[in-house]
Amino acid sequence: MKVGRKGTALLDAPAAVGMTAAELAAYQKLLFAQTGIVLQDNKQALVEARVSLRLRALGMSSYREYLELLRQDRSGEELVQLIDAVSTNVTHFFREDEHFAFLGKVVERWTQAGKDRLRIWSAACSTGEEPYSIAMTLDAAIGRRRCDTKILATDISTRVLAEAQAGVYPEARLATVPDARRRACFRRVSADGQPMYEVNPDLRAMVMFRRLNFKAMPYPIRGAFDIIFCRNAMIYFDRPQRERMVGEFARLLKPGGFLLVGHAETLIGMSDRFRVIRPSIYERLKDGVRT
Repeated sequence: MKVGRKGTALLDAPAAVGMTAAELAAYQKLLFAQTGIVLQDNKQALVEARVSLRLRALGMSSYREYLELLRQDRSGEELVQLIDAVSTNVTHFFREDEHFAFLGKVVERWTQAGKDRLRIWSAACSTGEEPYSIAMTLDAAIGRRRCDTKILATDISTRVLAEAQAGVYPEARLATVPDARRRACFRRVSADGQPMYEVNPDLRAMVMFRRLNFKAMPYPIRGAFDIIFCRNAMIYFDRPQRERMVGEFARLLKPGGFLLVGHAETLIGMSDRFRVIRPSIYERLKDGVRT
């Protein structure tokens, strides 16, 4: 038995038959228009599976019926549910760990030189492992020096943002956290009788979580940031959208600050406002300076 949109009890809806090419194209068009995300034709099986989750939740039996609901939903709430369903959120603590080694060295150098304010943006934070890895790295690099430190963490998915803000993870998710960091930065708690690990309050206080759609420009964010992490997100967009994103990052990043992207991503040919430091790490140039 399922509960429909108006709270009425429904018998389990029959499974939807396979998505037609026209239906897939309609979902592709809708998601691209609203988010800039490009769903390739070879993702049909994934789209079918993820959209079917919403059909079952709403007691619907066809992809066309759900598409009409999305088109008529002026609140946008169901679109958020669809985005949550089709979003891929692959992450772990200290993923691409050389970025965190770089971050630690830069922050240590800056704070030793007297820098007492840091602003960092984790632009595709998923379930929180990235911003909390940033927080742990900052905590170790700054040490006892005084520094006003804040991390903005954003994602389009409300589902992963809720998990990130809770900051509670099963032990298996901490496999890539060094033992010393685990002891210093997490406390063991129990959830439904299962052992879990909660990020310490002082680290959680460093991070502010917000929902952000990369398509909605200009971004409603106050700069300027010292460092921006936007890793493994631009691969989901076409080149014009990536170029617009890079333009926004340049606008919000201080000259001399750094933009870190995924190892499969590049800024080459997209902007003359950055210079490459090493693969996947770029420095924001002063305006008027060219590489």
